This record gives sequence, structure tokens and C-alpha cells, in this order.
Amino acid sequence: MKTEILGVVAMYAVTILMAIPFGKYIAKVYAGEKTLLDSVFNPLENLFFRISGIDRKAEMNWKQHMAALLTVNFVWFLLGMFVLMNQDWLPLNPDGNPGQTADLAFNISISFVVNCNLQHYSGESGVSYLSQLFLMFLQFVSAATGMAAAVILFIALKERTAEKLGNFYNLMVISCTRILLPASILVASILAFNGTPMTFEGKDSIVTMQGDTVAVSTGPVAAFVAIKHLGTNGGGFYGTNSAHPLENPNYLTNMVEMFSQMIIPLAMIFALGFFLKRKKMAWMIFGVMTLGFLVLCVPTITWEVQGNPAIAHMGVDMGSGAMEGKETRFGSAASGFWSIATTVISTGSVNAMHDSTMPLSGMMQLLAMMTNAFYGGCGVGILNFFIFIILAVFISGLMVGRTPEFLGKKIEGREMKIAMIVALLHPLMILAGTALAAAFPEITSANLNNPGFHGFSEMLYEYTSSAANNGSGFEGLGDNNPWWNITTGFVLILSRFIPIIGPVAIAGLLANKKYIPESAGTLRTDSATFGMMVMAVIIIITALSFFPSLTLGPIAEYFSMR
Repeated sequence: MKTEILGVVAMYAVTILMAIPFGKYIAKVYAGEKTLLDSVFNPLENLFFRISGIDRKAEMNWKQHMAALLTVNFVWFLLGMFVLMNQDWLPLNPDGNPGQTADLAFNISISFVVNCNLQHYSGESGVSYLSQLFLMFLQFVSAATGMAAAVILFIALKERTAEKLGNFYNLMVISCTRILLPASILVASILAFNGTPMTFEGKDSIVTMQGDTVAVSTGPVAAFVAIKHLGTNGGGFYGTNSAHPLENPNYLTNMVEMFSQMIIPLAMIFALGFFLKRKKMAWMIFGVMTLGFLVLCVPTITWEVQGNPAIAHMGVDMGSGAMEGKETRFGSAASGFWSIATTVISTGSVNAMHDSTMPLSGMMQLLAMMTNAFYGGCGVGILNFFIFIILAVFISGLMVGRTPEFLGKKIEGREMKIAMIVALLHPLMILAGTALAAAFPEITSANLNNPGFHGFSEMLYEYTSSAANNGSGFEGLGDNNPWWNITTGFVLILSRFIPIIGPVAIAGLLANKKYIPESAGTLRTDSATFGMMVMAVIIIITALSFFPSLTLGPIAEYFSMR
């Protein structure tokens, strides 16, 4: 057990150390500076823009950025619906998987477009290879969309007044070519050399230890899994996600996959510091996020390592921890760490079943998504945290009797209204969705695998995962039916695009304002004191919004178990 914990600590430390130079590289890419990959990708990018007719040098204001973002995402959604509903007669379907129903295709297409990958189907039997390839494409561009939106924020926060904030299409394309693609090739190669399939042939036949011959699904798994983590997408090629032995064969691949899903969100924090030449602010943001992550992660690992006390009272050895729903090749410590990493970062991939974790571990997984502010997904993690910074600046300004300012720009009524809409939307989507599901038990209760407190947690988790663009689930819930497909689909749309449009709109408004040089009376937003203020705002909003619902689910389950 100590070896497992040391392995997790070492992996996390390596991720942080690698994130700093990677963040510097990302900042160079977005600043248009020379990098070693220019000779490789410049011709590819120029060819793309020549064919598409897009002028990558044409600057856009924030409204034009958002119009381009929404338009291209809508086109991808329509294409996804077409492919998924017609995959039975389209090519690359060696296993003969049927086309999907309209409500399921609606949910899946939206889910992958918005970087959530909430899978209401089993990957190996629910979609064809063509569908998997298109979903893989969406994993690239949805991650690049979030990263491009974050860079619009970076550009707007520079010390000057400006209306034009770069070109959305250029930012999205270079996110794919310069960052996501090279990293995906590296990770996919490691997975393939460790036994993850990479083929377009159909099912393979193997003989089990019992002597039975069974058909095992294969496919372009290594490439799919690489971008699923690097893009913080989380959708599994197989139904059991990274708990599947072909998707995650051994302890090395488990460490690589955990590293992969954390590296870009962490690197984007440092990229902000390098891009704005405000490294101290980046360290403040990193410190707050890391403190929040550790507060969620350490207790979860402890509870999972200690095991289930109810089973221990029966005389069962808990030396391996709470192993229900976990893989023995990973252990309880690494599984507990993954469960918080994947919910904090909004990846949503799993290497163990969250439905089987201890009740308070489930609460921590829910809290990781409810706060939605620690690390976060590719790009959008910075956008979510930016909202809390704006709220903290405004409250701090009121406390000291000064006009709130952030990086030399005044925070006024319009910015605060937008920030409050974004901040309140998240709990609204989660609590309203759960309330509706609880209000119609004749529709939803048949889909619950567990009654009582845990059944409520299953419903709460589904809408929390949707609103946080996470995609993981308490898999005791039978979610492939019109109710869950349609309701979570609308939660996915609103919870993805409004939290992107809001921060970018605030950034655009701030960019248009006159820059005010810092003075002795300026509130320092890169200090540890301000970081504590931001953390307090996050805790207060989360506690006021979600504590009552948590008492009805995981907290009540914990006391009933005791």
C-alpha cells in the first residue's frame, strides 16, 4: 500500500514539474513565437487555411469569436447526429453495430461536442469504428475550443486597450496541431507498446483461462485513449472506460493516463503567467487550485485505503482497502487519486466504479465537480476560475471602499452581472435537474439500481457530471432512455457555452477599457492574501448551493452505514 501511495505522489510531482516548461511552450505557441515544431506544422496549417479560405490573420472582437465558436460547434453537432444515427450502413462497421436512436444520438453528439463525453452507451457495442473516429475528432476540436477561448482571455488581459483579440480559427487549429496532436502521438505510442489495440480489424477471438473461446472487441483504441485524456474528454473506447484491461493494461499505463489528463490543465495555468508576464499570479492561481485539489484528494485516498468498516466488522481483511469496483492491478490508492483527479479536472474517465466508492468519497467526487474551479478542463478551467477572481475582486473592493480593479481595468456593473449569471447557472442546472428527476419517480425510479440515499446520489451525480462537463457517472443509474438523454443534453449545452461566453464577454469588455497603471492603493491580485479570498468565495458559494443536497445523498448514506 505504501508503494502505491508513493507511486501516486511521484506521478503528481512529475506532472507539476513537467507542467512548468510545457506551459512556457504553450505560451510561446499562442504568442506566435518560434518553436521547434514550426517546420513540421507550418505547412500543414497553411494548407488547411488555404483550402478553407479562412484568413488566420484577420483579427476578431469577442462577439465575432463567440459567433465563430458557436457556428462551428453547431456544424459538428449535426454531423455527429448523422454519423451516429446512420452508422449501421456507413463504412468501418466490421462488428455490425446498429444505428442509434434519435435521443441517444442527440445526447452523444452534444456530449462530445461540449467536451463532456457523458456516455449513455457501451463503446465497443454501441458505436462503429467510423463513429469512434468521428468522436475522436470531436475530442480534439472540443478541447481546442476550450483552449482557444482561454487564450482569448489571455490576450484581453494584456496591459493595453484593444478591441481585436486574435483569430478564433487560428487559435483552435494551433491548439490541435502544436499541442494536442504531438502529445497524443507520444501517449498513444506508449499505450500501443504496452498492449492497447491499434487496429481497424473486427473482434478478435481469445481462449479464456476456463477454456472458453470468446470474441473481444478491438479497434483504434490507443489513439482514442490518448486524446480522451490529453483533451480532458474522458469518453472510453470500451464501456468500462480505463478499467478495461485493453484500454489501460497495467500500472505504467495507469500512471501515464493520469499524467495525461492532468498535464494540460496544469500547464495552462503557467502558460497564463508566461503569456502575461505575471508569473506570480500564475503561482497564486496554482496554489489555490492545488490546495482545493489536495483537500478533496487526501481524504478520499484515506477512506478508500482504510476500506469499508461494515465489511471489516464481518471479519474480512481490509488490508487492500475498499476493493469493490476496483481493479487489483491498480489498487485502492491509485483508484482513489484518479477519482478526484478525473472529477476536479473534468476528464470524467474512470479506472474504478465511482458507484462503489465509500459514501464520503462519492461526496468528494461530487464536490470536485460542484466547485468546478480546481484545475478544470483544457482551457475552461482557467475560465471558470476567472469568474471567481472577478467575484473576489468585487467583494474585496467593497470591503476596502475602492472601485474594484483587475489588472488595471475597472470591474463595473456589466461585468458583475455576467459573472453572477455564470456563477449561479452551475448550481441551477444541477439542482433543478435533480429536483425534476426526484419529482417524477414514475419515470426515473425504474432506472435506479439502488433505492434510498444512494439512489438520490446517483441522480445528483448524473446532473452534476453533466453541468461540470465531466462525463463520469454513478453507474448504478440506467441512463439510456429519453428522459436522461434529453434532460442531460440540455444541461450539457447550457453548462458548456454560457460559462465560455460569460468570461470571454467580461474579458472583451475589460479589453476595451482604459488601462489604469498600478499604484500604492491598487489591490494586489497576485498575493497569497488575495488567493485566500478567492478560496473563501469558492467555499462559500459551493457550501450555500450544494450542502443541502449532499446531506440527502452521500452524507446520509454515510451515517446510515455507520
